[in-house]
Amino acid sequence: MTTTDRTPRKLHVVTHGCQMNVYDSARMTDLLRPLGYETVEAPEGADMVILNTCHIRERAEEKVFSQLGRLRVMKEAQGGNMMIAVTGCVAQAEGEVLAKRAPYVDLVVGPQAYHRLPELIAQAHRKTGAVIDTDFPAEQKFDHLPDDAAPQGVVSYLTIQEGCDKFCSFCVVPYTRGAEASRPVASVLAETRRMVALGAREIALLGQNVNAYHGEGPDGSTWSLARLMDKMAGIEGLERIRYTTSHPNDMSDELIAAHRDNAKLTPFLHLPVQSGSDKILRAMNRKHKADDFRRIVERLRDVRPDIAFSSDFIVGHPGETDADFEATMALIRETNFALAYSFTYSPRPGTPAASLPQVEQAAKDARLQELQALLRTQQDAFNISTVGLETPVLFTGSGRYPGQIAGRSLWLQPVVVQHDSDLTGQIRMVKINHANPNSLLGTLLDKELIAA
Repeated sequence: MTTTDRTPRKLHVVTHGCQMNVYDSARMTDLLRPLGYETVEAPEGADMVILNTCHIRERAEEKVFSQLGRLRVMKEAQGGNMMIAVTGCVAQAEGEVLAKRAPYVDLVVGPQAYHRLPELIAQAHRKTGAVIDTDFPAEQKFDHLPDDAAPQGVVSYLTIQEGCDKFCSFCVVPYTRGAEASRPVASVLAETRRMVALGAREIALLGQNVNAYHGEGPDGSTWSLARLMDKMAGIEGLERIRYTTSHPNDMSDELIAAHRDNAKLTPFLHLPVQSGSDKILRAMNRKHKADDFRRIVERLRDVRPDIAFSSDFIVGHPGETDADFEATMALIRETNFALAYSFTYSPRPGTPAASLPQVEQAAKDARLQELQALLRTQQDAFNISTVGLETPVLFTGSGRYPGQIAGRSLWLQPVVVQHDSDLTGQIRMVKINHANPNSLLGTLLDKELIAA
């Protein structure tokens, strides 16, 4: 099929993993739209199915092969006319294995090569067997993505940095996403303006290590994340900015000050610490101590008293003892998190920690249950602490039930208000009346927009 062929074709995309994968899936859809592909909600009858995969969790590959087995049946039912593509981090890490175990897959494309999808699809139409592209090209893929992106909505996600140079002992990202690379400032600002023109009012800046951003500025100098966000804050129509995911070692003085000085930067920070034990942090190759994390939290609360924190925790990393786990629990008690993500350690092939003696699964499971109970208590307490507040809410659409509108607080909490009008894209003052486990209920207070 050529780019001049306008025959409608059905495209189904399945996305696993982080928000960066969600962004990548959206951009792949943008790339294929000029080729006549239109997205559909189900794989049955699709001309092309893309599995955009994540390699972070245990048994990620087996989950992909399970899905591929179901797609194989559909492909055979269509006489082999369904094109199947596997993209993302599993494709990057297991490309040759995928091609051998699932010979009915047509495309295997790594996360740094998906901008070449139109060319790769053409190759797949001309040959037998999988077309594999898992290179790390010298040019940035963002330079080759189309400008006419589909709208994401009131809250939009924008990848500005990829890859990681930290080499934590448990993590596959440096091997699947490559070295740290940052988009040029002009590229980020141009896409920000397009997103705002399409209705975005809040933009979340994404990166595997987003606060290590070091993009080239218009004058050839290197810009930091704080400087980039300061420039973004001047874009008319953009009301909120946030960023994720960060590393404690890249929380510079300038970035901490931005939480005081940039009025559009939301008072919510996701800052993974992984463990509260210095011994385990050394084993993880995190290159910071638990007290370094504590000092960052203290400094941020000094400059922005209403800031709330979320984090990531890994339980049962090789070598973790009961005392190490208790150090993590102590850090959690001291910090008080509004939200957190926690997992038991799972060995990732090729990473240093995978070859070490492992903690027994029963111990890992018991520790995770205890840790998650504490985090749940803290999340509930944070939500309850907002009851009675009068706070700005960005409305994102209709609620679950008739007559409801839904939005997000400054701290990412879902907020539901009983109101008949569509306020999508507007920021209004709301009084929080009640805290549910996963949402807040409020009453609309103001008659006027807070931000136009």
